[in-house]
Amino acid sequence: MSLGRARKAAPRTTALCAGLLAGITVLTGCSSPDPDEGTNGVGKLSATRIHAKAKKAAAASATVRLTGSLISEGETFKLDMRLKEDGGLGKVTSKNGEFQLMRVGEQLFLKAKAAFWTHDQGDGKPSEADSEAADKLDGMFVKVPEGDPAYKQLTTFTDKDVLLEGLLTLHGKVATGSRGSVGGTRTVAVSGDGGAGGTLDVSLEGTAYPLRLTRAGDAGALRMSDWNKTFTLKAPAEDEMVDYGRELPTD
Repeated sequence: MSLGRARKAAPRTTALCAGLLAGITVLTGCSSPDPDEGTNGVGKLSATRIHAKAKKAAAASATVRLTGSLISEGETFKLDMRLKEDGGLGKVTSKNGEFQLMRVGEQLFLKAKAAFWTHDQGDGKPSEADSEAADKLDGMFVKVPEGDPAYKQLTTFTDKDVLLEGLLTLHGKVATGSRGSVGGTRTVAVSGDGGAGGTLDVSLEGTAYPLRLTRAGDAGALRMSDWNKTFTLKAPAEDEMVDYGRELPTD
C-alpha cells in the first residue's frame, strides 16, 4: 500500500475502532446496571446503618398507618390503625370480633356492635338483661376507664412510639437481604438472624421509611404507610359516647 493510501485508510480504521469500543461500552453498561441509580443511596449502607436509619425516620415522622396482623400469646389481632403522637384511630379484629379504637390524649374509646358486648351464659346465648345492655352500646363509643385492665392493652394499639419501638426491633445479627418493592416503591430488606429475628423492608426512594415488617417467629406481618400524612383526631360528641366511670360493663 502506498503512503497516500495508508493515510486515507487510517481515519476509517480509527472510526471503526471507536465504534466498536463504543458498542462494547454500551453493552457493558446494559449488562451491569447500577442497582442504586435513582435511589436514596440507603442500599449502599451496611445492614446496621440501614436499620438505624429506618428507625430514626420512623421516630421522626408525625404519623403512620399500620395494616396487617399481630400474633400475641397465640391470639391473632388484625390491625388497621392510623397513629400520631397524641393518639390514634382505627379498627382491630380479634377472636371476640371487630371493634374500633380511638385515643385522644389520655382518653380511650372503644366502639363495637352489640354482639361484641354480649356474654355466653353457657348455652350459646346471652341473657336477656345482657342483650338489652349490649343493645344500648351498639354503635356507641364507650370510654375505657384508665383503671380498667383493658385500658393498658388497648392503649398499646394506639401508641405510635410504643408500637414502633417494639415492631422495628430485629433480633440477632442484622444482615442485608434482597432488593424488592412494596406498593410500587423500591426497597431493600434487612433481617435479624437470617430472617428468624424479623425482616424489615426499607424504602430506597425518598426518606428511608420502613414499609413492611415480617415479625420474628411467624408472629405476623404489617405494612407501614402514609408516613407524615395528617389526619383528624377528635373525641366523639356527647351523644355518641357512653362513660361508665371506673370500669367497663362485665358479665
